[in-house]
Amino acid sequence: MGSLAWQLRNRRSGFDRILAYVTILAAVMGLVAVYSATLSYGGISNIAVQTGACLVGLAIMVLISRLDYEQFNLMVMPIFAFSIFLLVLVLIIGTGADEVGAKSWIRFGPVGIQPAEIAKVGFIITFGYHLSKKEKTVNSIPTLVGLAAHLLVFLALIMLQPDAGSAMVFVFIFIVLLFAAGLSLKLVIPAFLIGAASLPFVYKFALSPYQQHRIQVFLNPELDPLGKGYNVIQSKIAVGSGGLFGKGYLQGTQNQMGFLPAKHTDFIFSTIAEEFGFVGAAVVVFILLFIISRCFMVSIRSQNRFGRYIAAGVGAMLLFHTLENVGMCIGLMPVTGIPLPFFSYGGTSILTNLIAIGLVLSVSRRNKGSFYL
Repeated sequence: MGSLAWQLRNRRSGFDRILAYVTILAAVMGLVAVYSATLSYGGISNIAVQTGACLVGLAIMVLISRLDYEQFNLMVMPIFAFSIFLLVLVLIIGTGADEVGAKSWIRFGPVGIQPAEIAKVGFIITFGYHLSKKEKTVNSIPTLVGLAAHLLVFLALIMLQPDAGSAMVFVFIFIVLLFAAGLSLKLVIPAFLIGAASLPFVYKFALSPYQQHRIQVFLNPELDPLGKGYNVIQSKIAVGSGGLFGKGYLQGTQNQMGFLPAKHTDFIFSTIAEEFGFVGAAVVVFILLFIISRCFMVSIRSQNRFGRYIAAGVGAMLLFHTLENVGMCIGLMPVTGIPLPFFSYGGTSILTNLIAIGLVLSVSRRNKGSFYL
């Protein structure tokens, strides 16, 4: 009996409880931020939806953390097919921003889902499995072509929406996982040079006039201060006006008086910085980077290739979202509509993030030994 108890404890010894607790903390802090950002809208529908999605997401996170992630080996093709199905379906019946003709959402009455968010987790699982089978030959051209084809299936459908922000997330996950698999710099450097040389052609022929204009405004928001540059200008005012300790919860003028657009989604970080100042914004960044670092630590500790790539893929996804969202709020990155993990309003986003963390916790549970506090 004592031996059995020891085995059970040992089996659980790798579970990263700190990651679970900090994730819950981030989700709760996100609800606090969303409440402030939506207070001026009147009513409680936004915070109610976010709270419901958060609770469902946490329940699914706990469930997935208790499952054996290796069982997803048997579900790779259905997960791939479902992800592609959603990305095709949104092109047929999706809705989105009328100004650019984008189709990013599938709506069922008042409820909407964003397939690109769900597909990110699908890509992490399916590409992680693909890469785990090809790791030994990752530096061969045929293998890289096959892996790139896997990415391009997702990428092509994402760009047809079009959703350049999500496309960049997929590319970043792809690159990080290739490095995690041991991709040689001898292949990376030529690819980087070719990619850099192709940027002018991509800008000229692959981007729509709307996307080109957004890049121009990113470089100089004053080109369109009352149009596309307005969001960034107001965001930087909100961040700067917060000072060291902020104006106080529910007291942000840019937020509460409606000057800051998309204050509960794209620019939630600006809302936080205005009301809680540099200190509050730094705490949020620290929490997110802590979660991301734990994902990579779980990846490093994993004795299973599939688990290693799942954890690294989740870390890469959250890292890009964090860098891009914070960067665009302070004018260092272009505005792409990428949400801040666990903080931005959006049911699909919070569900996706919590499911992804559930996968990482499942990997950590099966890691031998324990480096976790």
